[in-house]
Amino acid sequence: MSNGLLKQALRALEVETRSLSTLWSKTPPRFSQWFKWLAPGLSVKRWLLLIVSGVILSLLGLAISIRLTPIFRVMQFLETFLAKITTIIPNYLSGPLVFLVGILLLVWGQSRTVGSVGAALNPGGEEQLVDVLLNRRRLNRGPKIVAIGGGTGLSTLLRGLKAYSSNITAIVTVADDGGSSGRLRRENGVLPPGDIRNCLAALAAEEELLTELFQYRFRAGKGLVGHSFGNLFLTAMSDITGDLEQAIATSSKVLAVRGQVLPATLTDVNLWAELADGRRITGESSISEAGGQIVKIGCVPAAPVALPKALQAIQEADFIILGPGSLYTSVIPNLLVPEITEAIARRQVPTIYVCNIMTQPGETQGYTVSDHIKAIDRACGSPLFTHVLVQKQVPTAQALIRYAQDNSHPVFVDREDIRKLGREIVYANVMDEDQNTGYVRHNSQLLARVLLRWYSRHQMRARNSSIA
Repeated sequence: MSNGLLKQALRALEVETRSLSTLWSKTPPRFSQWFKWLAPGLSVKRWLLLIVSGVILSLLGLAISIRLTPIFRVMQFLETFLAKITTIIPNYLSGPLVFLVGILLLVWGQSRTVGSVGAALNPGGEEQLVDVLLNRRRLNRGPKIVAIGGGTGLSTLLRGLKAYSSNITAIVTVADDGGSSGRLRRENGVLPPGDIRNCLAALAAEEELLTELFQYRFRAGKGLVGHSFGNLFLTAMSDITGDLEQAIATSSKVLAVRGQVLPATLTDVNLWAELADGRRITGESSISEAGGQIVKIGCVPAAPVALPKALQAIQEADFIILGPGSLYTSVIPNLLVPEITEAIARRQVPTIYVCNIMTQPGETQGYTVSDHIKAIDRACGSPLFTHVLVQKQVPTAQALIRYAQDNSHPVFVDREDIRKLGREIVYANVMDEDQNTGYVRHNSQLLARVLLRWYSRHQMRARNSSIA
């Protein structure tokens, strides 16, 4: 009997909820926008209440100071006026009518005020001011995420993460010595800005024109060909401000960056690698081109000093992500800074490694997922992460053929070996495949969504275990 009554109550509640949802969906857009200002988290209602309290107290103080005489006359006039109105229009009509007019004036005044403020703060913006504020509040309350890596892999990840949090810190390698970054490094004596530029552009908040400008690469001009504007801008800012850290901070303001981008170190670092055939290769760009099997990797100087802000970000992090990116030239170079490795090892927070989808010629040809993990463990001296995210679905035959021509293949997931290393596997479909070129990349949005869901589940399990 009681179960039947409970089911009936639940059905009635479901019907009521649907009717309320339907009613809300039919609410005029302007009316629903006004009600958004009453949403929790905006810190608006408390100040409106404070303003109303201030108006009431001010009027009360005025009334006391003038001994109530003028107010008494005004109230007497209003009483006489309202009495005459009610003799013409009955009070059951005049009362609601006056109340409705007052509410309409209040809503009109509020909407016009907010519209004026919004037009001043967000000129030409398509979003309503309240939506901008709600979104900013949501992002500011997001988890403190530290992403470590370099190259296109890290910038791809950041492009997705910025939709979930503004508390993002990208720790980027500064070992690049090829292309535009390498030329600027050799000719101007600055740290390579290329990977930092990519991360700044990825974290830029809806600044499409500025992002295009930062990524623009010169195609003509003596000495300019091959350089990107962002690299030149960061080089100039480094010279003006005195170091790369200040240059990045200034550029972040220009690009309205969500979060911060930090170099792993301000030391001039050069990578070296020992290959299985006995060769020792120096220089980040030369390691991949050497085409051998890497057995050991290091840097000169052997123990570069970490950037203090990078260490602080790790110490305050809620969530740490390693990769994706070139294993030996993007991910591991950051971990060759001993202080960064030690800081990660001390943190008891969810830490995950995003493994590459395809092997990379000159670095990881023939590597399995466990081989990637072993390489990181060897470089660090101890395990830094508990989970590894791998692509579940294999690329199409067209992509496999295209990559096989370059001796590149999908990274094989060797489950047993991964478990023997004490890691748990997170399977996900986070791949983008270009149908024209056959290139395979991580999808920014899918990757970020999977990582944040995994982080949320991990946090929930931790809370449940602590309660138990």
